[in-house]
Amino acid sequence: MANTDSFIDEVTEEVRRERMFRLVRRYGWIGVLAVLAVVGGSAWNEWSKAQRRAQAEAFGDAVLTALAEPDAAARQAGLAGVPATGDAAAMLRLLAAGEAVEGGDTVARDAALADLAVLAADPAVSAVWRDLAALRRFSLPGAGIDPAERSAGLQALAAPGRAFRPLAIEQIALDKLATGDTAGALADFRALSQDDQAPSALRRRAGQMIVVLGGEAPASAAAQQ
Repeated sequence: MANTDSFIDEVTEEVRRERMFRLVRRYGWIGVLAVLAVVGGSAWNEWSKAQRRAQAEAFGDAVLTALAEPDAAARQAGLAGVPATGDAAAMLRLLAAGEAVEGGDTVARDAALADLAVLAADPAVSAVWRDLAALRRFSLPGAGIDPAERSAGLQALAAPGRAFRPLAIEQIALDKLATGDTAGALADFRALSQDDQAPSALRRRAGQMIVVLGGEAPASAAAQQ
């Protein structure tokens, strides 16, 4: 009886093994494809990372090469020749605008200011670059911007959550000071000196302005000096 049971077990195991072989022969290609998909996906991911890294390095090298030109006009032309799209192109336009303003050419300066206005209103550009373009435009001395437009624009940039809120507040305070509103400027500088969002250099500068205007430097600013 034991021999019979053993024989039946062996036959059963052989049948199972045969079924398994048949399943492998019939559906084994699915496993092979799954392995190839995993390996191929990993390879594609690494290749994509390498491509993005190479593109970023090439873009950075081109920008540095353009900025190394000896004069503002050449630097502006060099930046204009760097291929870019999206936010990278927005950054190039901001750099080019800075070179145009520093170059001293009135026509180039006016064109740069106009381009900053266009960039600040471009919905295809990320908000941080739009805000930076607007702040740059409003901050340039002698830009000829209507005071009401400048005030409204800076107030919008100074709203909570905006990327360059502390710098916008500083410009608002300086505008108040220019119009004789010393009390208002002092209030803004005091708020700025205690603003954790503001960089330490900006808080320190606000503290110094408070002292210049006859106020008492905040404890945090005094400690930094």
